[in-house]
Amino acid sequence: MTRFLRTEQTMAFPHGRLIASLDGVNYVLAPDGWDHLAGPRPRHAMFVSREEAEDWCEREGWDLHLLDEVPTTS
Repeated sequence: MTRFLRTEQTMAFPHGRLIASLDGVNYVLAPDGWDHLAGPRPRHAMFVSREEAEDWCEREGWDLHLLDEVPTTS
């Protein structure tokens, strides 16, 4: 099951960044899709619901289908 997180707000990312966690592997949403996030998840990232992740995508202008395209681990 994919869980979503949002990082803290920064000047570069006023609404934080969206992270997806799947099978213990974390990915950050980047302009070219999901990028593997090396190392542990950011310490202050907060879990958000799927609905909150959708709201984040809409506010930031991202396609909602990206939430269903998190890479799977093999």
